[in-house]
Amino acid sequence: MNDAPRGGTRPTTATPLRWTNPALGRFTDGVNFEFATATRVVFGAGRLREMRGIAPALGRRALVVIGKSAQAVQRVEPLLSVLTEAGVEYATFSVAGEPIIDVVRTGTQRAREEGCDFVIGFGGGSSLDTGKTIAVLLTNEGDPLDYIEVIGNGKPFTKPSAPYVAIPTTAGTGSEVTRNAVLGSPEHRVKVSIRSPLMLPRVALVDPELTYDLPPRITAATGLDALTQLIEPFVSVKANPMTDAICHEGIQRVARSLRRAYEHPDDITAREDMCVAGMLSGMALANAALGAVHGIAGPLGGMFNAPHGALCAGLLPHVMKVNEQAMKKRLGGSRLRQGFVGQGLALPRLEEVRQIIGDIDELVQALDIPPLRQYGVTREDFPAIIEKSKASNSMKGNPVTLHDEELHEVLDRAL
Repeated sequence: MNDAPRGGTRPTTATPLRWTNPALGRFTDGVNFEFATATRVVFGAGRLREMRGIAPALGRRALVVIGKSAQAVQRVEPLLSVLTEAGVEYATFSVAGEPIIDVVRTGTQRAREEGCDFVIGFGGGSSLDTGKTIAVLLTNEGDPLDYIEVIGNGKPFTKPSAPYVAIPTTAGTGSEVTRNAVLGSPEHRVKVSIRSPLMLPRVALVDPELTYDLPPRITAATGLDALTQLIEPFVSVKANPMTDAICHEGIQRVARSLRRAYEHPDDITAREDMCVAGMLSGMALANAALGAVHGIAGPLGGMFNAPHGALCAGLLPHVMKVNEQAMKKRLGGSRLRQGFVGQGLALPRLEEVRQIIGDIDELVQALDIPPLRQYGVTREDFPAIIEKSKASNSMKGNPVTLHDEELHEVLDRAL
């Protein structure tokens, strides 16, 4: 691949993290962790064409899960052409908006009726999560609610999913390498996860060419979602040496390329950086934990018609601020790790955590992320949001347990 960007000079390199500080050594009692990701990762511009060899080894007939917009239908044509050339039959299934439980039920039934023996998710996080869930439900009996957390029975899957290929066309959700999917339940007004190691994709194919025409608003929302998914695992209570390394690399790529990709969409080097960062963010969240940003964003996404990435972006600086205050109050001197996140972001004044948070807030504003009130959120909604947030599994990874009044402060700041 040609490293020279089409739209300008190569982004400047971020200041590296200073790993020599002994205060970062958190694992004094021994290190215990697991790490899992997609069985195979195929990354690079133009590598969509390699589906010609990948697909026939997975099955005879694929269900291809895509978005419902005219643009989504147009963008999938090269993939469908490759499948035809490879002699692989297919049926398509379209997802309008973010995935909900009923859509997954319908998609699974369609896959069975069409005789599909493997699944391809092609698109943003909605298409990837829907495809991933359909693939596992094809081989496991029952309803999605049998397996969903919080509002369902949370049963474990017992059989590996049908072969699944995840092909993202945005850079940020990381769903192509995770073991979970996020589904909305309109009747419960919440978004919840369905997860299992058996849901890991057989192949994650990440082709940056598929992101070259992303509009700025999607570049911003998905890119800031990736940043959130790199920061939260880095400061989480379940961080480990492998996720630290992944977050280190991903944060620096976001630092040098997100704003560049937003302002200069034709910069192919920035697009490649963001695709790497998005993929790494998925590996990080799946193998460490998230935190209060996602703990709040899940219920918000279920209660209001708002894109997940934009919600995470709008909450990120405010959760970091309240986390910093809570850790200082209850744990004393526990601000260091958020400070080192700032060094990964190559911010101009690295000594003060409050300045780091301010600069992230400035980045969110520069990328024109709307406040919560633009999605219809009011202060009257806060008690319901807080109660649902506290039930979220993501909250368990936050570096400090936030009290109701602190969650209220986050929402008030983000409003």
